[in-house]
Amino acid sequence: MARLPFSVFQRKGRRFFYVQFKSKNGNYLPAISTKQTVEELAIETAFKWYWGGLPADGGETINLSLRDVVNNVKSKAEADFICNELKRIGFIKNYIVAESKQDVDFPSFLKNFWDFDNSPYIKEKLRKKHGIHRKHTVGQENIVKKYWMPYFEGRLLGDITQQDIEVFMDNLDIISEQNYLALLATQKRKISALSLQQKREISCDRKNKIVKAGTTPLRWAYAKGFIEKDVTKGIIWFSGESKKRQILTPEIAQAIFQVEWLDKRLLLANLLSAVTGLRSGEIRALRIQDLGNDCLYIRHSYNDYDKLKPTKNNKIRTVEVPFSFIINELIYLAKENPHGTSMDSFIFWADKSESKPIESCLFVKGLRDALIKIGLSKETAAGYDFHGWRHFFTTYMISRLEKKLLKKQTGHLTDKMVDMYGDHFLVEDREKIRQAQQQVFGSLVPRENMAIENEILDELKKDFNDSLT
Repeated sequence: MARLPFSVFQRKGRRFFYVQFKSKNGNYLPAISTKQTVEELAIETAFKWYWGGLPADGGETINLSLRDVVNNVKSKAEADFICNELKRIGFIKNYIVAESKQDVDFPSFLKNFWDFDNSPYIKEKLRKKHGIHRKHTVGQENIVKKYWMPYFEGRLLGDITQQDIEVFMDNLDIISEQNYLALLATQKRKISALSLQQKREISCDRKNKIVKAGTTPLRWAYAKGFIEKDVTKGIIWFSGESKKRQILTPEIAQAIFQVEWLDKRLLLANLLSAVTGLRSGEIRALRIQDLGNDCLYIRHSYNDYDKLKPTKNNKIRTVEVPFSFIINELIYLAKENPHGTSMDSFIFWADKSESKPIESCLFVKGLRDALIKIGLSKETAAGYDFHGWRHFFTTYMISRLEKKLLKKQTGHLTDKMVDMYGDHFLVEDREKIRQAQQQVFGSLVPRENMAIENEILDELKKDFNDSLT
């Protein structure tokens, strides 16, 4: 009997016969099941494949020589060459070579990207003096954990396409609902259908923030050569009218500063933000060394993740405070610090810790309590937050002060012209800012006969300097 160009055999404990074809160099290729339980029928099937090719999906056949080619691939370079050729002629759109830069678990990649201590992206940002802070990266990491990682579980970095992102965006409301139901399950709580619908819907701004938490890493991966295509290019972002932050009228603002507050620190922080536009973190970061006779030197911001850090835009600025009452009250507050005083002491001190300022949540708690005291309902008061003072300040100052000067007060940098001319601060600019502040906000500041001489501030600083030396 003539020798067959293949070997047919039955494995122990198996029903079907297998066939192994020979390669060009005489070695046997991997075995294939013939799905036949009779040897003669298995040989017949093997001959059919030998001459006509192996069966494939869609009724097509595959030439045996291709198995020989694939079996002889010995390196990743050869595998990459074959895949790239198939991609070039249009048979595949994308591929991932094992242990390549693209062969990375996508959820793990996202998590590591926003890991402040380990991310190569963040390290590069810090090395090049870009403003990126732990508070921001923790927020981004929480977003990818909540939305991106569960949805893309098991996917590889190089496997993600633009269509994947678009489908993810289309399903954000459903993902939000699933997250909410999972949270309720852990807390063993029930919820009405109406509440579920309200929770499921996410604002357009929030959706865009969720999407950016994942697309920023993908753009970086493309820029660094981890993936061959920028899959974020051409994405259409969500659009819709943003929910505007509620701001108080000057009349209501004046009323709340005339009622009794929970704590003088909360009153002073809200009043200071109202007449200067300072951020919560900038107020918390204020130390005695930042006090001027009629101004504040904004050198830092403070949050509970980064602690004392540079301002949001890494710029130091002088903020005018043309109200002696406020400057004096800041001095009094600093002197009341139960942990002692030095030039590094926080003006808005915390009750229990010397190393940190008062908690930011107390600022808004004091604001809402004051709103309720003047007659607003608890629900209405809850619609206002501390950052609204920044909008309050800008809204009522913008018609009285040219934008260049206003940006110097608030620290906003929105275009290249501001950066280019930001350092040219004329002496007369200070007086323009001060006059506008007095005209707009003068009625907010108490006018009791509580003023102290400016020399006290100088004496206070001198005492601190003496104590330090």
